[in-house]
Amino acid sequence: MGSKFNYSQSELVGALALPTGDPLVEESKRVGGKSFVVHLGEKASMQEMVQELWSLPRDIVSDGYDAALEALSGQIPMNIHAYPTGTECFTWVIPEKWTCHEAYLENLNGERLFSYKDNPLHIVSYSLPFKGEVAREELFNHLHVHPRLPEAVPFVFKYYERDWGLCCSQMMKDSLKDDYYRVMINTDFSYGTLKVGEVVVPGESDDCFVLCAHLCHPAMVNDDLSGVVVGLKVMQELMARKGLRYTYRFLILPETIGSAAYLSQNQDLITTMRGGLFLEMLGSSHPHALQLSLAGNTQVDKCVQLVVKEHDPASWTGDFLTVILNDERMFNAPGIGVPMLSLSRVLPPGNKDYPYREYHSNLDTPENINYQNMKDSCELVLKIIDAWEANRIPQPKFKGEPFFSRFRGIDYATMRKDLHQIMFRLDGHQSVADIAWNTGINFSRAKYILDVFEQEKLIHYVADNG
Repeated sequence: MGSKFNYSQSELVGALALPTGDPLVEESKRVGGKSFVVHLGEKASMQEMVQELWSLPRDIVSDGYDAALEALSGQIPMNIHAYPTGTECFTWVIPEKWTCHEAYLENLNGERLFSYKDNPLHIVSYSLPFKGEVAREELFNHLHVHPRLPEAVPFVFKYYERDWGLCCSQMMKDSLKDDYYRVMINTDFSYGTLKVGEVVVPGESDDCFVLCAHLCHPAMVNDDLSGVVVGLKVMQELMARKGLRYTYRFLILPETIGSAAYLSQNQDLITTMRGGLFLEMLGSSHPHALQLSLAGNTQVDKCVQLVVKEHDPASWTGDFLTVILNDERMFNAPGIGVPMLSLSRVLPPGNKDYPYREYHSNLDTPENINYQNMKDSCELVLKIIDAWEANRIPQPKFKGEPFFSRFRGIDYATMRKDLHQIMFRLDGHQSVADIAWNTGINFSRAKYILDVFEQEKLIHYVADNG
């Protein structure tokens, strides 16, 4: 009873392959774009950025996503890279732009039950268009509900699995007793460009540390606008610093496909990426959760673990692929091999509310965000960067066990407990992080004692991070 336009991705791309003019202009004329007004003052606060951006329909290639990224580019110098539909990115392909003009469910009396206008999550992201009357059984085959929260509307996406679909709460679904309903889904697939925002703070070396967060979850905050906002605030702070040893690169992108696009089109940069940290779900009230890189024992793994443990004793750590999965997978993958960890505030797997109660639902709103925790996460990331900058290899300039009482800068009474533990590991191979790791001493404490050693000309630093 309905009409279904079930085009494959290749068919959709192929149908758009021979535009008469600029494909972006022509497709915009055909589809009709959506404009969004975003008001962000200079150096907006975390709360202001969240309030202005969270409700935008930020699907992976969409006008809503572009509007959010454009607004963020006004907060900090940013390069916006655009990758056209159909571009091959390793084994991935940039999908079409998706535009939802209208979507709703109503009964045959014309009573509107819910709509895209109420909340973008009421339609499956990248749903095919559909219009018609359907039997309740058929409707239920295309109507998605949240697996845990009966009052919540879920976030469901089918970027590469073409079908039509709507979303509602379990409570709403349970109330649908009529034999037939009317479905309207007016969507368009068109030639477009996937956008990646890149913020770079140059250091003395081109070798870089990568921060990364995704922006593509419509009408939600913690997942993952919170990670974007924290990363942007970190970069604003780094831009005010002088004398950084490393370059810092922050990528704002659509999940997974954004990383594939950026890395595949910037393969010359991969060898400069010494490590990284994915930022996500940092607005919840939970302690920090750290997921290690694939190797798990790199210098970046040790630095980050030591700092997180010291900063947030209630935090917990898991191996690669055991905490929460995101773009760190692409960076750690074969042929790339960048040791990227992820930092979040999620509950452990096995908890009934994992990763957090409002996950992938319309309940992930500003009212449920802990802004103080976001600020604390920002401070933690800056401490991680401080440790990364400080993580060099101390080379001893003495032989034998030093007569510490001879050196006025060394307070033997207060340092005695840690002094010998550190001194005996000055082999010219272990970094500050290695020494702290192998002795069980906090990174900041180990660095303080080594700084005293350097001041007393007992050591000098001879190498960068391994």
